[in-house]
Amino acid sequence: MSIKVVVADDQVLIRQGIASMLKGQEIEIVAEASNGVEAIEKALEYRPNVLLMDVMMPELDGLDALEKLRDQSPQTRVVMMSAYDNPTYMARSVALGADGFILKDSTSEEFSSAIQRAARGEAPPLEGAMSKIRDLLGKRLDPVADDVPLTKREYQVLRHLAFGLSNREIGRSLSISIETVKEHVQNILRKLDAADRTEAAVWAVRRGLA
Repeated sequence: MSIKVVVADDQVLIRQGIASMLKGQEIEIVAEASNGVEAIEKALEYRPNVLLMDVMMPELDGLDALEKLRDQSPQTRVVMMSAYDNPTYMARSVALGADGFILKDSTSEEFSSAIQRAARGEAPPLEGAMSKIRDLLGKRLDPVADDVPLTKREYQVLRHLAFGLSNREIGRSLSISIETVKEHVQNILRKLDAADRTEAAVWAVRRGLA
């Protein structure tokens, strides 16, 4: 039985190229979408095994579409794709519940593998960038050499800040309320004597937290 896939990308040539790459691999593209709104509509209409969706699209970008789709159809497997090897895109994808992340210049075998893994409910490869970011965001251990009295949870929130995630995305990633996230962020800024989230993020990056 073939894996049913909806492909969402605002560029027709990209959608055609993906369709061409996946020919003969027991993967059937059942519908296409050119923006995030259409991606959600097609996913709800066709109920594919996997939604392959670009991060950057008009009307509603892929990450916002992912968040909305998770509320409406949490069982839908989603693989995000991007032309950019951007850690923030990967971190946001992890936080919002994506099942995979792939670069657009990947080979047909890599596309096929990512789709098949997602369809089977398997996590991305352990050696891949997405798995490494997922592990990093999940860590609650205190850095050994720091003298700043952050709690384990505050360090975890700080890692998310360093990747540029919003309070809402941090809450989804850690399964805590937005109010709790805000409280942690305020504590972090106070303890670091940081003026804003950007300054706190810079502090975290300099110490290898992201």
